[in-house]
Amino acid sequence: MAEAQKSVVKDTVHLPSEPFTETEMLEQWLKYAQRMEDKGYRIVASLLTINDPILDGTTIIHELPNESSKIDFEKEKPELLGYLRGKLHNHDITINVKVNETLVVKRAFTNQDKYNRLVEINPNLELLKKMFDLDV
Repeated sequence: MAEAQKSVVKDTVHLPSEPFTETEMLEQWLKYAQRMEDKGYRIVASLLTINDPILDGTTIIHELPNESSKIDFEKEKPELLGYLRGKLHNHDITINVKVNETLVVKRAFTNQDKYNRLVEINPNLELLKKMFDLDV
């Protein structure tokens, strides 16, 4: 007797692919970096904040100063991708890491430097500062 062959029907899972802006991506990127810093993973946090990643469609391009920093970053990449895909509701996101040995590291040392850096990321911060008459 021949057995009846069962056919398996797989449901197609549609993962979210909502649009997002470079500012939204950068905000989540920096939140992830802060989480790493808070957990004591300072090397990972510094690799994430060494410069700002650039968004090209759904590809995030992140430049690092040397090959060894790229190797360290690659270890963290799957976790970071999962975080960004979840927070930005887009599972098409990829991260492309480039080594640029002439990279100038952007560092914020004083409170004013940090504030200026945040205003670069989100200019609305300046509006809030003026609206509520806040000091830096």
